[in-house]
Order: sequence, then C-alpha cells, then structure tokens
Amino acid sequence: MRQSLDQWFDVRGIVPEIVGEVEDMAMLQTLGEHGLGLFAAPTVMQKEICRRYHVAWVGELDKVREKFYAISVERRITHPAVKLIADQAKRRLFA
Repeated sequence: MRQSLDQWFDVRGIVPEIVGEVEDMAMLQTLGEHGLGLFAAPTVMQKEICRRYHVAWVGELDKVREKFYAISVERRITHPAVKLIADQAKRRLFA
C-alpha cells in the first residue's frame, strides 16, 4: 500500500512529514489512541478499526488500493478449509 499512498500524495503535490512506519497493529493502536498521526487502513475495515482501536475515520483516499493474493497449486480450490477462507474473503472484501 505504501507505493500507492506515495503516488497519491505525489499527484496532489502533498509532501507528508513521515515520522515513522509501523505494521504492528498494537503500535498503531497506541499511536492512534494518543492522537499521534494518521494511518491508512482498508475501507472495508473502517468500522471495526474505529471501534476496536478508538480512532476516528478522517477520509477516504481515492485510487489507493491494497492487493491480496491467494495462491494455489491447483486451478480450483478444493480443500474445504481453504475454500471457506477464500469464500469469506471474497464476501467481506467485494460485497
């Protein structure tokens, strides 16, 4: 997502002051709860993230996307557990 964010800022002539990058949700929670900056998160997770981490949604960035891949050696997913995960992901992300 970082490359997509950088491009979004560049197109708009925005030069953010980046003071840190974290991927750990506990660290994001701590920083967010203390009002120390902004972070990007999937829109589909907006309500859950705001509720769980006590942060406020401030806007949506158009054309910033994160890609998810499910790779299988088989052409079709046949394992019941993997199929269930893939089906749930499709419903939650693309519903």
